[in-house]
Amino acid sequence: MSEQSPKRISVWSGPRNVSTALMYSFAQRADTKVFDEPLYAHYLSSIADRPEHPGEGDILRAQENVGIRVVDSILMADQGKPVLFFKNMAHHLVDLDWDFLDEMTNILLTRQPRDMLHSYSKMIPEFGLSDTGYDKLKQLADAIVAKGQEPVVIDSKRLLESPESILRQLCDRVGIQFEESMLSWEAGPKPDEGVWAPHWYHNAHRSSGFVAYKPNTEEFPERLQPLLEECQELYDELLPFAIE
Repeated sequence: MSEQSPKRISVWSGPRNVSTALMYSFAQRADTKVFDEPLYAHYLSSIADRPEHPGEGDILRAQENVGIRVVDSILMADQGKPVLFFKNMAHHLVDLDWDFLDEMTNILLTRQPRDMLHSYSKMIPEFGLSDTGYDKLKQLADAIVAKGQEPVVIDSKRLLESPESILRQLCDRVGIQFEESMLSWEAGPKPDEGVWAPHWYHNAHRSSGFVAYKPNTEEFPERLQPLLEECQELYDELLPFAIE
């Protein structure tokens, strides 16, 4: 593998979609180096009409702000590992030429919108469709289908209900061997996390593996109902591709 380019796997997720747990899972592999949301500062510096994010000043100082430079670093990254895993948010994929995706193994991670929107609203009170990632995930899926390929889609609920089964199938789909180590990790902060971790990763830091799925029984905010309908339509179009 040392004479070959590493396999670059990018997970494109919406917020609050168990993407951090999936990153922790891949970080347990001896052959893998993980990268946490390299396009976050690019997104923050590129989109003026968006909600304020916790700790965004620190994020902008900590990361490269110019998206094309970030893309170059992703494509040139080589940490001496056969597999490089990039956790990305789909809504960060703005003002960029998408051709670089052809050099990545792309995974789409989605979540039932009622649960996702309710969770996100506790962190970002006011937001719209473009902040949820569903529209970008659908665009990514359409682009993959247009190339004659089938999108690799993971539904968060299915992942939490059957982590070993879903991970085994996922590894097979992306061309790597499943490892039992992917099912657990030590609780607490991780060295590869972004500076935003203290704001967003409270639940992930308490975990030592994929936490069993529990339906949200809280009342859904009425103000989010129109957005829920938009997101649900997009989610329903992604779900047929999801690994079972």
